[in-house]
Amino acid sequence: MQIHLSTQMKADRKHAAGAFTVVELLIVVACLAILAAIILPSMARQNCAVAQKINCTNNLKQIGLAFRTWALDHNDQLPMQVSVTNGGAMEIVAAGTAYAAFQVMSNELSTPKILFCPEENDRKRISAVTFSSTVPRGAPPNVIPFTGDNNLSYFAALDAQDTFPQRPLCGDRNLAIGGRPVPHGLLEVWTNTAVTWFGPRSRHNGNGNIALADGSVQQVTSPRLRIVFAQSAMATNRLAIP
Repeated sequence: MQIHLSTQMKADRKHAAGAFTVVELLIVVACLAILAAIILPSMARQNCAVAQKINCTNNLKQIGLAFRTWALDHNDQLPMQVSVTNGGAMEIVAAGTAYAAFQVMSNELSTPKILFCPEENDRKRISAVTFSSTVPRGAPPNVIPFTGDNNLSYFAALDAQDTFPQRPLCGDRNLAIGGRPVPHGLLEVWTNTAVTWFGPRSRHNGNGNIALADGSVQQVTSPRLRIVFAQSAMATNRLAIP
């Protein structure tokens, strides 16, 4: 009996030595909590960035479809090539006011919300929710009309044509030349212009989105951006920058 008790006591001590104590368990739980606090926010930011990238791409795809649909009713010409007197925006956009090219497509676009990039970070810009130029009396304060370039995140390419499918149509406005952001207005990009995405306002992890005349959307790096303009079959690409 004594031998049996001694053997049992040794086994119990061995089992106790191999088990977690309460303090050790609390330390493990605390470490896991710290790791979760570090990793989860990073994963959430990454997932958010991916979602915003997808939303911007979808925006430009819908805009590209709107351009093509509008052109079907205007002799295959885009708003940038149709005079204001004929329902287009040629003269206004040629002066560097980009929003007019999108405003005339209000029926095709349905909502101006898709004209605003999810990663737009200019606090002076605000997403519009209606194409109506006026807001009814008593409307909620968040009913913002689409009335200017400050409601827009994308440039419009004046010389886009579906007969040149790789020619730029529209895209993220945050362009730079020589490291400086391009100003609002009409921009001429030559085939050898050192155009890039602007760093401090760069979206989509330093890249940018461009819709082409064939309706496709590409996310491109700065070097690829220059190739897109060089392959447009235009010595000069005219862009209306909002």
